[in-house]
Amino acid sequence: MDDEATTLPGGEKYDLAKVGAHWQQELERGQRYFKSWIDRCTKIEKIYLQQADQANAAKRRFPMLWANISVLQPAVYARVPQPVVERRFKDSQPVARMASELVERNLAFTADDADLDSLMRAVRDDFLLCARGTVWLRYEADFEPLDIGVEPSNAPALDMQGDDGGPTPEQITDERVCIDYVHWSDFLHSPARRWKDVTWVARRVPMTDEEFDKRFPEGRASLAANGAGSNHGTNQTERAQNEGKTYVWEIWCKSENYTVWIAEGSPVALEVSEPPLKLARFFPCPRPAFGTLSTSSLIPVPDYVYYQQQCDEIDMLTKRVNKLTDQLRLKIFYPSGDGSVSPAIEKAMRPENDTVMVPIPEWAAFTDKGGSNAIVTLPIDEVQKVIVACIEVRKQLVEDVYQITGISDIVRGDTQASETATAQRIKSQWGSIRIRDRQAELARFARDIVNLAGEIICDQFQPETLMLVSGIQLPTAAQKQQVQMQQQQQQMAQQQAAMRAQQMGQPAPPPQPPQLPPEVQKMMEQPTIDEVVQLLRNDSVRGFRIDIETDSTIEPDEDAEKQRRMEFVQMVGGFMQQAGAIAQLTPMLVPVMVETLLFAARGFRAGRQLENTLEQVGAQLSQSATAPKPPPEPTPEQMINLKTAQVKAGAEEKKAQLSVAQAQIEHQTTVEQARSAMAAQALQQFQQQPPAYQ
Repeated sequence: MDDEATTLPGGEKYDLAKVGAHWQQELERGQRYFKSWIDRCTKIEKIYLQQADQANAAKRRFPMLWANISVLQPAVYARVPQPVVERRFKDSQPVARMASELVERNLAFTADDADLDSLMRAVRDDFLLCARGTVWLRYEADFEPLDIGVEPSNAPALDMQGDDGGPTPEQITDERVCIDYVHWSDFLHSPARRWKDVTWVARRVPMTDEEFDKRFPEGRASLAANGAGSNHGTNQTERAQNEGKTYVWEIWCKSENYTVWIAEGSPVALEVSEPPLKLARFFPCPRPAFGTLSTSSLIPVPDYVYYQQQCDEIDMLTKRVNKLTDQLRLKIFYPSGDGSVSPAIEKAMRPENDTVMVPIPEWAAFTDKGGSNAIVTLPIDEVQKVIVACIEVRKQLVEDVYQITGISDIVRGDTQASETATAQRIKSQWGSIRIRDRQAELARFARDIVNLAGEIICDQFQPETLMLVSGIQLPTAAQKQQVQMQQQQQQMAQQQAAMRAQQMGQPAPPPQPPQLPPEVQKMMEQPTIDEVVQLLRNDSVRGFRIDIETDSTIEPDEDAEKQRRMEFVQMVGGFMQQAGAIAQLTPMLVPVMVETLLFAARGFRAGRQLENTLEQVGAQLSQSATAPKPPPEPTPEQMINLKTAQVKAGAEEKKAQLSVAQAQIEHQTTVEQARSAMAAQALQQFQQQPPAYQ
């Protein structure tokens, strides 16, 4: 890497020092822009984790924030999203259907391989605590040298520098989509009012010395010269975890169409290059999962801000109740010798004093102030009343917090077994009305992750990887062509055999279609992997709609799932019953009914799984309905009449043949008689003529 400048493949040349100075200013501007939000989120995180300072460590707090987050966590996200890939236009295209199935299976494997569930849970916690969470997607591939003399696969071969200075070809052996969680304090973007106006995004990556030297072999000298890349952390725990690591910013700039790597605080960029991924929306991260936003900026407001004052009052009342509870000890005062009353009572009221019997020196003075003649107990009834009053006020404050956060709707949605079904359904619907926006935002975020992963898979994955991960084996164009050539050779052999039979005067054997094994026949009916990959490369995700299954990120409702399945079965059963009656009366309407059934079935999840089978059955029904029908079988009477007619026709035919033969004989006799007469007449004329010499 040149220390002074770098040249992109497109020909643009950038000064690393100038680029580094520019982006250090941009990063500092972004950090100033989000400073108040970061400071606020740091305090909220300490409250959530009960990481108070030493001065407040002994004070008791009511864990209101933790309780609210614990209730909201399973309500807004509970399980890993299930990717669904559909054709944008739901028509019958075998290549598009196979491509969508390949991409869907690869996305399901990617979600498991990248542990998308744990990533979504981390984003969910950031979303609920700090009102923002995000991830970062990468494409990784493993290479190995290509053996000389071995036929290469369809994977592209790359020319790498060998030990002798010559190019060493390499091929891809494995590839994957990596999804990295980005902490809320390690993500920056350009100040903007809307996400579509953001021009650059950046994430801070902690690297060990080994990782840094492997990624930037010549960057260590730049760090040593500038003293950059020092440890950073929002708290002591984070600084301890990243001790000895170098912080490097990865920046994607849409306006300049390049990526920049720069160490924390370094005035010189480590690398400037073209984006390694060609994505439709440029950024390798989806729009963050935002909480409360205004139309003025993209700085979110955590939910805790809106009920922080109520939580402070709850903490104050909790401390007061705890102090009063410490005073609820049985204290008995009795007369004693000479002395002062005040020190004895003061000593008795101390929380650490567990003495039950307290001597009073000046008993007369004590009784004059309201004490009895024998023993006196401390009036704890008044303390108890104050504690009850504090608890009631705290309970009302907790209710206020529930009203602000919407948790009251979740509590209101709890049903009982004694309630009617209608009441339970109404409560279930009402219980989720306040958190639907949060559920929809996390579902949207999961859908954007799946979209980005699908786009990377469509653009980068090789055919072998697509088939290996999905478990679907498709033929190549060369394999199909080879089978077709074998069929042509069989047809040519049959034609030659027929010609030889004709030359020998023998009847030619009837032509037979080429016989193929069942697995080969099934292979010929499928589209080729070349056609599928070409469609994915050309259309990418534009021709498909990549989504997540409905309600797949929240706790499943088994009753609703059963209801959807029953609706699908009832729909198909009722339609088939009506369609069968109509098909018998009007066979020409069978193709219309088949398309209607497919249109209705594609709206159900089960229908998408059965779509291929329904299409095949529908094609067979349409073909059989439009094919010409054989004549009906004749009845026994018709068979007798037919036989009688055939006998009569045979007799008439024989009679006609006899008549023709008799006519031919008579004609032949007449011709012979005419010839004999002509010969006799010619002989008579010859005899009557005189000789020529007379």
